[in-house]
Amino acid sequence: MRDLNALLAWLLKLEEEKRLAELARLSRSEREEFRYHWHLWARTNQIAPPGEWRTWLVSAGRGFGKTRAGAEWVREKVRHTPDARIALVGASLAEARSVMVEGESGLLACCPPHNAPLFEPSLRRLVWPNGAMAFLYSAAEPEALRGPQHHYAWCDEIAKWDNASERATRAWDNLALGMRLGETPQTLATTTPRVVALMRRLCAEEAGGDVIVTRGATYENAQNLPPRFLRDMKQQFARTSLGRQELDGVLLEDMDGALWSRALLESCRDEALGDPPLRIVIGVDPPASDRGDECGIVVCGLGASGMGQVLADASIARPRPERWARAVADAAAAWNADRVVAEANQGGQMVESVLRAADIALPVKLVHASRGKAARAEPVAALYEAGRVRHTALFARLEDQLCGMMTGCGYEGPGRSPDRADALIWALSELMLGKANRPRVRQI
Repeated sequence: MRDLNALLAWLLKLEEEKRLAELARLSRSEREEFRYHWHLWARTNQIAPPGEWRTWLVSAGRGFGKTRAGAEWVREKVRHTPDARIALVGASLAEARSVMVEGESGLLACCPPHNAPLFEPSLRRLVWPNGAMAFLYSAAEPEALRGPQHHYAWCDEIAKWDNASERATRAWDNLALGMRLGETPQTLATTTPRVVALMRRLCAEEAGGDVIVTRGATYENAQNLPPRFLRDMKQQFARTSLGRQELDGVLLEDMDGALWSRALLESCRDEALGDPPLRIVIGVDPPASDRGDECGIVVCGLGASGMGQVLADASIARPRPERWARAVADAAAAWNADRVVAEANQGGQMVESVLRAADIALPVKLVHASRGKAARAEPVAALYEAGRVRHTALFARLEDQLCGMMTGCGYEGPGRSPDRADALIWALSELMLGKANRPRVRQI
């Protein structure tokens, strides 16, 4: 067998393309030996930048290799700092464990058997043979980060952290106040970008030099991803805002004059909704023909507190009348809806007839668009600005359309028509802007 140390030194001097070619020619035993030498396999943008930076933000598309980069960075810090105290912060403790520790690219999978940490779930910590320790934290519990001190921190999916009551920013700030061990404490944040307050703040600090931002796309890691996955993602999300964000890793900016901004939508997201809906309406924007883009079907509710709630987006693409009517009927049954509100400009009474044929046994209200889209949307957008609407999940396509609704000049978003956005507007208008919009307790 060749001198592996000399071979390793030689390989590290090669350009990335030549190095990978040489690695492919190694014997099986040599490849096994080099399996845990991350710098041999990593792309340049998966390796920490040089210098005494404070924060390294890896903002890239799904499947880019962010988790592996984070785990390998932690492993390197453990190797060079035997007394290291490291924070591992996830959106929740369950995600910190399942992704950062036990995941396919997590710490346990990346560490060689002879230097693997002992994971103690009950204590929420990992202990390496050299004495270094890593502790698990949830960003949903900011106060747990008040007090502990660390040399290093790895924060995963920071754009996904729950920011209700500013929990995400408080968790980040409490962590930062505890980064005071060693000469150069450092934090790595890995995430798919979303326009949330914490992401905006870190990107704004990039110019100062303390924050280094690495950006990348899913396709850069194509050699490690299933070809079918890449093909399906391109087919489904190419040329969409969701694709630019989730695959290209682009932090989407808002358009001037848009009635909804992405920051506004992120601020109204509340997946742990504590106000059960007392009245539920399904908004429907039927296609003009079976060759239309989509049938918008959006489920909205109104809680006892008067808070509007976007509960589900059941919209379907290019449906025939019987298919979209059945989708409305299924949504009504699933959510025990009180009413269906459907736009009837294109089909008149045909819309109600199609819905009745699908056995919808609840009131159907037909509405006619007497004003332009922007004029109908503005009062609903004002409800969002006033903090009176919550989204119970990420509704990517619906939110893309909302961000394309422009003040006074119609629609400039994806697709030919904002079918999903129109359905939402009809539902929330019925719930919150009508004459009888106060919720009532239903008898079961």
